[in-house]
Amino acid sequence: MNAKQIPFLVLVIAISLNACQPAAAPNETTQAPQAIIPEVRPDEKEAHTEEYIQPVEEADEIAVEPHPAYPTSQPSIARQPNPTPIATMAARQPDIAPTTAPPQNNYFEDYGVNPFVDTYEDHLSTFALDVDTASYSVARSYVNDGHLPPADAVRVEEFVNYFDMGYPTPPEVAFGIYADGAPTPFYRDGSYILRFGVQGYEVPEYARKPASLTFVIDISGSMDLENRLGLVKQALQMLVERLRPDDTVAIVVYGSQARIALYPTRGNDQDTILSAIYGLRTEGATNAEAGLQLGYQLAWQAYRPEATNRVILCSDGVANVGNTGPDAILETIRHYVETGITMTSVGFGMGNFNDVLMEQLADNGDGNYAYVDTLEEAEKLFVEDMTSTLQTIALDAKIQVDFNPEVVAYYRLIGYENRDIADQDFRNDSVDAGEIGAGHSATALYAVILHPEAQGRIATVQLRWEDPDTHQVTEINGNYNTWDVVSNFENASPHFQLAVVVAQYAEILRESPWAGDTTIYQLVDHAYRISSLLWDDPEIGEFADLVSRASQIKALGQ
Repeated sequence: MNAKQIPFLVLVIAISLNACQPAAAPNETTQAPQAIIPEVRPDEKEAHTEEYIQPVEEADEIAVEPHPAYPTSQPSIARQPNPTPIATMAARQPDIAPTTAPPQNNYFEDYGVNPFVDTYEDHLSTFALDVDTASYSVARSYVNDGHLPPADAVRVEEFVNYFDMGYPTPPEVAFGIYADGAPTPFYRDGSYILRFGVQGYEVPEYARKPASLTFVIDISGSMDLENRLGLVKQALQMLVERLRPDDTVAIVVYGSQARIALYPTRGNDQDTILSAIYGLRTEGATNAEAGLQLGYQLAWQAYRPEATNRVILCSDGVANVGNTGPDAILETIRHYVETGITMTSVGFGMGNFNDVLMEQLADNGDGNYAYVDTLEEAEKLFVEDMTSTLQTIALDAKIQVDFNPEVVAYYRLIGYENRDIADQDFRNDSVDAGEIGAGHSATALYAVILHPEAQGRIATVQLRWEDPDTHQVTEINGNYNTWDVVSNFENASPHFQLAVVVAQYAEILRESPWAGDTTIYQLVDHAYRISSLLWDDPEIGEFADLVSRASQIKALGQ
């Protein structure tokens, strides 16, 4: 069965991760994500022709610590004492002098912070899946330059989703849902963190659909920097060098006006494509609306029903001519989006950077948003994750978690504040949600407070999506129970520990009220310990260094 024939079937049960992780230290055991038992909705049974059920190891029973009875209003979470910086930080990251002045005139938006919810008042949590990663690399750019990012720049889910979460690839089914949980090491109130992960099937590069790509490139004066238009050229060269003869590339550029720089050209004519890319020069103001209008018109002319039809916007997000807001710009191209032309928006540069426009264009353009701050990040996006970036396997993917009020007293979704969907719209397929590329995964973390001594079902997790080829809508779900929860944080899967520490780092950077007295210094040893467990993933080692560097920037008040 090849990748294009893989059916959208039932939920995959969690498979032990021990075989693909480093051996645990002596006297240490780790717990893999636990099974959640699949159940197909009766009205969806025709979409499922077989089941795949993998047995899992027996999990530790949950041990709920006593905690005060919380009022029905916001629970007051007890915090650990304020820790002091650790002595080894200076040796780990000695150079913290800012390399530049803090970037000015960047545009971010405060989407707020999700509250704790009383389960008896509302037991459903519904949101659109998100595989964007831009927020993490934006924050990394700030920290590497010696500054903490603005709180509004931080979206927790994009920090967590930046990393490989170690979910097994589902065999011969569309998606696997995985779940695990453990006490949080950062609070002493008996609360737990639950991790729910969705993993899409892989498509080998040779088996991906042909791609009809239209690059829309900002060449306005604000892009006249090496880390902007210069980096765009290097990034797109990486992508072009991986194209096949059945791929096509077209290029639209815009400054004060928009124009076509390259009509659709076959992927094996790399000299022509690269000559057009490297011949670009900056000019004029920034008419993003005109650029996207012309880009979508050209993409429609080059439309191929059997191909991935995608517009790739490369810009610093500035728009100062014509309509400048995402709603007005999208209104002019919405009918193209409805035909199946998707968008990837890629941000470049810092200072007068419009994160809000870039994110909302991608979200409403049925695509994804990334930020490129280094050549390594360009390689990750356009080479290592090329198929995931280009080929969509699920449209309007959304999650609904149904918490059991008899077991869960309070819950809080950590992140996804701007991806909220009304509970009653979970099965309303006209509501826009998230898109998932081949091999992509998405993770959601919940903080939960359980009733003392409660046992049984914690939650039912439901995933619903539309197949981009057949347009068939499928829904799968499964249960997660108290006996699946690990009783000790450091016995949980190293990838679970990574997710929790990354999320806490984001919570501190965005000054979340739920970060409480936890400080960034507290995270340094956790980050380095986890990077030693997952030693073969260099991005986790880089994360540990970033946490250490951020802690020193914080200590120096920079």
